[in-house]
Amino acid sequence: MSVAAPAAAREPRSLGLGMCVALVVGNIIAMGIFALPASLAPYGLNALTGWLVTLVGCTFVTITFAVLSRAFPDDDGPYAYTQRAFGDGTAFFIMWCYWVSTWVTNATVAIAVVGYLTVFLPVLNTNPLLPPIAALSLVWLFVAVNARGARTAGWVQVLTTILKLLPLFGVICLGLWILVTHPSEYVRSVPPNKASWSEVSGASTLALYAMLGIECATIPACRVRDPQRTIPAATVIGAALTAVIYVSVSVIPMLLIPQKELAASSAPFADLFARLLGPSSGQILALFIVISGLGALNGWTLLLGEITQGLSRRGRFPSVLARENAHGAPMLAFIVTGIVASAMLLTNYDESISGSFRFMSVVVTATNIPMYFVCGLAVLVLVWRGRLPAGRRALWWAIAGLCTALYCVWASIGIGLRPLLYTLGLSAVGIAIYGSAGYLRRRAPAAGVTVDP
Repeated sequence: MSVAAPAAAREPRSLGLGMCVALVVGNIIAMGIFALPASLAPYGLNALTGWLVTLVGCTFVTITFAVLSRAFPDDDGPYAYTQRAFGDGTAFFIMWCYWVSTWVTNATVAIAVVGYLTVFLPVLNTNPLLPPIAALSLVWLFVAVNARGARTAGWVQVLTTILKLLPLFGVICLGLWILVTHPSEYVRSVPPNKASWSEVSGASTLALYAMLGIECATIPACRVRDPQRTIPAATVIGAALTAVIYVSVSVIPMLLIPQKELAASSAPFADLFARLLGPSSGQILALFIVISGLGALNGWTLLLGEITQGLSRRGRFPSVLARENAHGAPMLAFIVTGIVASAMLLTNYDESISGSFRFMSVVVTATNIPMYFVCGLAVLVLVWRGRLPAGRRALWWAIAGLCTALYCVWASIGIGLRPLLYTLGLSAVGIAIYGSAGYLRRRAPAAGVTVDP
């Protein structure tokens, strides 16, 4: 059974290793790490333990996707991997959840970007209508950029990824400078929270949001040059680089900004620089962080178009969404997903930017977990069936797949009731759509109607 992407006239393979690494790093380092210190502040030092759990779990997730992408380089990502192991129904369900998480991600990143824009556009805080309008404008700006094709979006991703690393290195340098010159600053604002596994669980779920995107290089496989080598290499390099940076920058604002002040911040890293080096430094940092968010919006919009187009080619979404414009871009797919991202943004925007970000980031994480969980189990099943190379290496791959699944179970514990109910509702819609499509396919032959598979 072939589960590679259906043949179609497509844009030439235009994404090399550099662009794929930029896609992984650019999508993982979105706005999560820049807005997350405020969301993690209530957990105190338990957040650091949560980060440790998250990074260990994401190591296994990275191995899982590297193994699958190397074994099946022409497969169009998690849908095909899951279809090989569990069939079409499970594959559709996890990709539906991932599709939902991607357009919720766009809404979430847009909100976080607006949070940092308030540093030099205070007018955004004067009227509750201005922030959602600004966020909507950003969503549609990158629909327009990606309508120019994958290569244009790829170059935008490379440029913004380089620029987004600068503020993170700036945070690391500032933290080291304070450690050398004023080490006592690190003990003035230590959070008083006692050790708590429930807080560790909640913090690790939030931290997982900042690491989402490990799988990004596997999605546009049909547009990647030499996918058997490029995709796993980009996955491992991108995830490792991101993990090193995250560990380095996570602890600094937590120890240098008082807990209550940090929890209320809409731009924690900018506030850190402004607090230690003066207001102008905070504005400069905020500018680079905004660029980071714009790069993330670009990368996630690219993936969202690929996912929508892939589901359309498989007959799961209307076939019109698979059509490409003169630049090889699925224009209508971008428009439709831009509409649903806009609806999510408007219906969940409250008066607190940090509150909106915290809720939607948990929803994004919850809708990603099924894909990571099932892909981990897929490695186990494919090893058992002999579809992956046998031997000692296969045993290690199976262990990595099992650990990925166990980590996903752990991460789901900290989701919380409201985001969980919201996620279950969105997932139920996907089940209903798949069931309705199956019913229509069964009814069609009896009525003498031909239905696309």
